[in-house]
Amino acid sequence: MDQLPAALERAGNEESWAVADAISRVLKNSDELHSWRRRLLSACMKGLVAMYSSSKDESKQEVERSMLLRLEELLYVVEEVDPNDWCSLVKTGLKYRYRDETFLKVLNAAVQLLYKKESSLSQ
Repeated sequence: MDQLPAALERAGNEESWAVADAISRVLKNSDELHSWRRRLLSACMKGLVAMYSSSKDESKQEVERSMLLRLEELLYVVEEVDPNDWCSLVKTGLKYRYRDETFLKVLNAAVQLLYKKESSLSQ
């Protein structure tokens, strides 16, 4: 379980995300769930950065779309991100996907969520 987030960072690893979802369901009523989701959020952002950096031509749009939707879902649950992961995602995403509608929608939603007054990033 501890090694799974590192595996999730590799681009397009849908099987590992299915395992992560199963673990999340098992941890549903556990004290560890929030920590687990934070690690998943970090892995999701790192995976998107890796995907954007290695696939500058947008050839994996469906995989990217599912990762972006997963990112948005995790952001609403966790409501905080590692500033380094966030900076890397925004920088790389805007560099390579500034025309991608899904990326821009998720980025906008994330900015609205993360930079509200009581957020850790707005301090």
